[in-house]
Amino acid sequence: MSASLNPGSRSRILAAACRDYLISLDREVQWFDLAQTPLPFCDGAAAYAADNVVQLGKLIESADAILIASPVYNFDVNAAIKNAVELTGKKWTGKIVGLMLAAGGSGSYMSAMGLANSLMLDFRCLIVPRFLYATGESFEGNQLADENIQSRVELLVNETLHLADALTR
Repeated sequence: MSASLNPGSRSRILAAACRDYLISLDREVQWFDLAQTPLPFCDGAAAYAADNVVQLGKLIESADAILIASPVYNFDVNAAIKNAVELTGKKWTGKIVGLMLAAGGSGSYMSAMGLANSLMLDFRCLIVPRFLYATGESFEGNQLADENIQSRVELLVNETLHLADALTR
């Protein structure tokens, strides 16, 4: 899931690298991009019935694992991913979740913890204990800048698959 709403998003580059690696492993991939499939703001009422919310809920519910790529704003994941979780709520229950963050600098490396804690405590998700945190130097244009960051994407994907395969078989 790509959580950025920015068309030039670096976290989307991480999500795409993740998707491409999964495809190279012949794994089934469902892509959901919050910029391409906008969600309404969670209002605690009518927003839950919106077509895009229902679609996302079905994807989450059917997933063996979910990989989220989010930008970091103000030392936290962006509001779009938090809104997506609020809208889809219990669909997250028991899911395996891996997190990838793209930030402007190295000072926000703990930014995933609020989302991770919410997913663990509210929905009993199993959070993959390896986060991918990338800063500006990890990217060059619309691509990852070096083999090290690609290796980290692959490591996160492999650990997520290892957990998903072990728990769903």
